[in-house]
Amino acid sequence: MSVYDPDAHAALLCDWSLRIRAGDAVLVEVPEAALPLGRALHRAILQRGAWPTLRVEIEGLARDVIEHAGDAQLDAPSPIALAELAAATKLVRIHAPGPVEPLAGADPARVAQLARGRSALRRISMDTPWCLSIHPTAALAERAGMTEDDYAAFVHRALMLDRPDPAGAWAELSAVQAALIERLARASVIRIQAEGTDLSLEVGGRTWQNSDGRRNLPSGEVFTGPHEQSANGVVQFSVPSYRAGGVVRGARLVFADGKVVEATAEEGQDVLEAELATDDGARYLGELGIGTSPGIDRATGSTLLDEKITGTVHLAVGQSYPETGGTNTSAVHWDLIADLRHGGLLTADGETIVEDGRLV
Repeated sequence: MSVYDPDAHAALLCDWSLRIRAGDAVLVEVPEAALPLGRALHRAILQRGAWPTLRVEIEGLARDVIEHAGDAQLDAPSPIALAELAAATKLVRIHAPGPVEPLAGADPARVAQLARGRSALRRISMDTPWCLSIHPTAALAERAGMTEDDYAAFVHRALMLDRPDPAGAWAELSAVQAALIERLARASVIRIQAEGTDLSLEVGGRTWQNSDGRRNLPSGEVFTGPHEQSANGVVQFSVPSYRAGGVVRGARLVFADGKVVEATAEEGQDVLEAELATDDGARYLGELGIGTSPGIDRATGSTLLDEKITGTVHLAVGQSYPETGGTNTSAVHWDLIADLRHGGLLTADGETIVEDGRLV
């Protein structure tokens, strides 16, 4: 029987991640597969005197939009969705995919059109206190090559719900990451080296952020927005990336003056090309992140978890987070992960920060 506890997860989301207070209007977006967590969140939010609104994502509806909506419906969000999101004071999204990627095999051009049309929702979301979390599902367990119980226990540990004081454990990680940010804040140039990778980025004057379970739960990373025209070199992403249109494996990007000028993948070339063609900003970087999680030690096929592995670095093409000082705009924000645990190196102005997967 799984040790994963939806009620403990919901309490951590309410009290640590979002600090729910009486009177908050909390929008909870939850897939069908995560209804146990959705119900737990509904109860926890009510118990804190706030207003929960549960929006259940029914499997198959996203594909209906791609296959049956007209251009006007793809090019702009629903007025109801806009009004609902604008009224929310806090936002929770739960990642809990089913056995099939919702838009696998769909027309990539229409998927990109839908992403552009929903950019207004993304802008509102970024201005609202939000948290993205995960609920263990059979599909995620299969993707990770684990039994359902083992995967649920893995998520439980990644959330640090196995600790006597989970919120205290997240506070401790926050302090560790704050010390790392002190070192990185002085840096001008970040260089990433590994097999198939040699990439330089400029980060001087940009602000590093401490991702300590507030916006992502679980978390464990520090991140910033590199200067938009600064990326030069090549990077090989060894961790598979699952997108709505399918999976991308073995992605390789070549940058010149910040822009992706060459993009190849061992699998999912059409998905890769469609994402980069979404808009002009999709070919520039919006984020550089360094994983620090003590509870995530393997790739499982979920970017929310995989990008937090200590000894990995992730780069997101597309939208920047404004709080980092990044200015890139796009309907896309796609994190791609490079594993530095086998001979990789990340330096800041020549000072070693990560070597062979170890924070120095």
